[in-house]
Amino acid sequence: MNTYMILFGFTDQGIRDIKESPARVEAAKEMVRSMGGEMKDFYGILGHPHYDTIFIFDAPDEEAVAKAVLAIAAGGNVRTESHRLFSEDEYRKVISDLP
Repeated sequence: MNTYMILFGFTDQGIRDIKESPARVEAAKEMVRSMGGEMKDFYGILGHPHYDTIFIFDAPDEEAVAKAVLAIAAGGNVRTESHRLFSEDEYRKVISDLP
Protein backbone atom coordinates (compact mmCIF):
# COMPACT_ATOMS: atom_id res chain seq x y z
CA MET A 1 0.00 0.00 0.00
CA ASN A 2 1.02 3.60 -0.55
CA THR A 3 0.71 6.48 1.89
CA TYR A 4 -1.38 9.56 1.11
CA MET A 5 -2.19 12.88 2.72
CA ILE A 6 -5.45 14.74 2.25
CA LEU A 7 -5.61 18.39 3.23
CA PHE A 8 -9.12 19.53 4.16
CA GLY A 9 -10.37 23.09 4.21
CA PHE A 10 -13.78 23.81 5.68
CA THR A 11 -16.39 25.32 3.39
CA ASP A 12 -18.86 27.88 4.76
CA GLN A 13 -21.25 24.98 5.39
CA GLY A 14 -18.52 22.97 7.12
CA ILE A 15 -17.59 25.78 9.49
CA ARG A 16 -21.25 26.55 10.28
CA ASP A 17 -21.68 22.90 11.24
CA ILE A 18 -18.29 22.60 12.99
CA LYS A 19 -19.79 20.75 15.97
CA GLU A 20 -20.53 17.90 13.54
CA SER A 21 -16.86 17.68 12.54
CA PRO A 22 -15.94 14.81 14.93
CA ALA A 23 -18.72 12.68 13.43
CA ARG A 24 -17.50 13.58 9.94
CA VAL A 25 -13.97 12.51 10.89
CA GLU A 26 -15.31 9.13 12.02
CA ALA A 27 -17.27 8.79 8.76
CA ALA A 28 -14.13 9.60 6.77
CA LYS A 29 -12.17 6.97 8.71
CA GLU A 30 -14.85 4.44 7.83
CA MET A 31 -14.69 5.53 4.17
CA VAL A 32 -10.93 4.89 4.15
CA ARG A 33 -11.46 1.45 5.76
CA SER A 34 -14.21 0.55 3.28
CA MET A 35 -11.87 1.17 0.34
CA GLY A 36 -9.25 -1.15 1.84
CA GLY A 37 -7.16 1.58 3.44
CA GLU A 38 -5.95 2.29 6.94
CA MET A 39 -6.03 5.65 8.71
CA LYS A 40 -2.63 6.48 10.20
CA ASP A 41 -3.01 10.01 11.57
CA PHE A 42 -5.35 12.97 11.83
CA TYR A 43 -4.22 16.50 12.65
CA GLY A 44 -5.93 19.82 13.06
CA ILE A 45 -3.96 22.70 11.53
CA LEU A 46 -3.51 26.06 13.19
CA GLY A 47 -2.61 29.09 11.09
CA HIS A 48 -2.83 27.79 7.52
CA PRO A 49 -4.83 30.14 5.28
CA HIS A 50 -6.60 27.37 3.31
CA TYR A 51 -6.54 24.09 5.25
CA ASP A 52 -7.94 23.11 8.62
CA THR A 53 -7.22 19.38 9.00
CA ILE A 54 -4.98 16.66 7.55
CA PHE A 55 -5.56 12.93 7.17
CA ILE A 56 -2.62 10.60 6.58
CA PHE A 57 -3.56 7.10 5.51
CA ASP A 58 -2.49 4.05 3.54
CA ALA A 59 -4.49 2.99 0.50
CA PRO A 60 -4.19 0.26 -2.11
CA ASP A 61 -4.13 2.61 -5.13
CA GLU A 62 -4.96 6.06 -6.50
CA GLU A 63 -8.40 4.96 -7.69
CA ALA A 64 -9.38 4.06 -4.13
CA VAL A 65 -8.06 7.43 -2.90
CA ALA A 66 -10.00 9.31 -5.58
CA LYS A 67 -13.22 7.51 -4.65
CA ALA A 68 -12.77 8.25 -0.95
CA VAL A 69 -11.85 11.90 -1.50
CA LEU A 70 -14.77 12.52 -3.86
CA ALA A 71 -17.22 10.80 -1.50
CA ILE A 72 -15.99 12.88 1.45
CA ALA A 73 -16.03 16.16 -0.51
CA ALA A 74 -19.51 15.44 -1.90
CA GLY A 75 -20.92 16.21 1.56
CA GLY A 76 -20.16 19.87 0.90
CA ASN A 77 -18.34 20.46 4.20
CA VAL A 78 -14.76 20.50 2.91
CA ARG A 79 -12.56 21.23 -0.06
CA THR A 80 -9.67 18.81 -0.52
CA GLU A 81 -6.16 18.51 -1.85
CA SER A 82 -4.54 15.06 -2.08
CA HIS A 83 -0.88 14.02 -2.20
CA ARG A 84 1.07 10.78 -2.42
CA LEU A 85 3.65 10.61 0.37
CA PHE A 86 6.97 8.77 0.24
CA SER A 87 8.62 7.23 3.28
CA GLU A 88 12.29 7.96 3.86
CA ASP A 89 13.20 4.55 2.39
CA GLU A 90 11.02 5.16 -0.68
CA TYR A 91 12.52 8.62 -1.11
CA ARG A 92 16.07 7.25 -0.88
CA LYS A 93 15.19 4.63 -3.52
CA VAL A 94 13.88 7.31 -5.89
CA ILE A 95 17.04 9.36 -5.40
CA SER A 96 19.34 6.36 -5.85
CA ASP A 97 17.68 5.54 -9.18
CA LEU A 98 18.41 8.98 -10.66
CA PRO A 99 20.89 9.03 -13.55
